[in-house]
Amino acid sequence: MSELESVRIGLVSASDRASGGVYADQGIPALQAWLGTAVRNPIHWETRLIPDDAATISATLVELVDTHRCDLVLTTGGTGPAPRDVTPEATLAIATKLMPGFGEQMRQISLAFVPTAILSRQVAVIRGRALIINLPGQPKAIAETLGGLPTALPPVPGIFAAVPYCIDLIGGPYVETDPALCKAFRPKSAQRPAPAA
Repeated sequence: MSELESVRIGLVSASDRASGGVYADQGIPALQAWLGTAVRNPIHWETRLIPDDAATISATLVELVDTHRCDLVLTTGGTGPAPRDVTPEATLAIATKLMPGFGEQMRQISLAFVPTAILSRQVAVIRGRALIINLPGQPKAIAETLGGLPTALPPVPGIFAAVPYCIDLIGGPYVETDPALCKAFRPKSAQRPAPAA
């Protein structure tokens, strides 16, 4: 019987007010709820709630990738045009490769709901053997961005369908998803047989 590899996922919520205790953070719980359902592998979580400070965000991403060896890091918050929105800059500052398709698709999904989606500056990058993606701050938008709009006509794929294969290509674990929530796409040559139940 083949067993699923464990995957290390870092979750970062960048918010001055949530990190200062003004209100409860909603980003990390929303990410854990969606990923905990969609990903079939055992997950080791590394979570961080930090202020909207570029140096702090960059240092946190470096720590999660270089020290804790996260395979995937998802950030939430700080991607708009306001002066304190610095998550994309902090992410780009520590990147080795830019993955622009993720940001393009995230804005495309959000445009189905609000014209202000074009104000979002989310980016995705590679650092070493980790994929880092900036996500929106609202729980509903997080789920839509990751899972897509399967009931839309035509259906709009979410970004997470491409995440497992991207992790394969950069040397990470083989991530399996629940196809009822998010069917991971891989070329036939990259697919493995499903593990025995």
